[in-house]
Amino acid sequence: MDEQVDLPHWPPGTVCILATGGQGPHAIPVSTAVRASDQRIVFALGGRRGSLQRLREDPQVALTVLAAGYVAFTAHGTAQVIADPLSGLEGVVGVEISVDRLSSHTRPTFSIADGVAWSWADDEARERDTAVRSALLEL
Repeated sequence: MDEQVDLPHWPPGTVCILATGGQGPHAIPVSTAVRASDQRIVFALGGRRGSLQRLREDPQVALTVLAAGYVAFTAHGTAQVIADPLSGLEGVVGVEISVDRLSSHTRPTFSIADGVAWSWADDEARERDTAVRSALLEL
């Protein structure tokens, strides 16, 4: 069910699924997706990720967000690199999706009890994640 509506809000750290094209569909989890405005999402990718190369070749992407409660949608749009590197974070690239349309997956017959939990195994990774999120919010 496709609708032209504003992006809903979701909790920080929600694991989302980024789908890129290029040499066929490819999907990866991302934990840094941030709602930047009603039709704009920003997130970070490692500079050597295959998904980064794919979206540079074919910028049409989809990002699926499934968060606890009633947040379930896929944002379809055009991606572009907007920070390389992301605010001085070597090896991390800031990406923006300009959302063209949303596919709502919300139904009155269910709610999502829990989203996927993402946690970092060490303090350095946790601190880097915090720095990435801060830099994304400045974009």
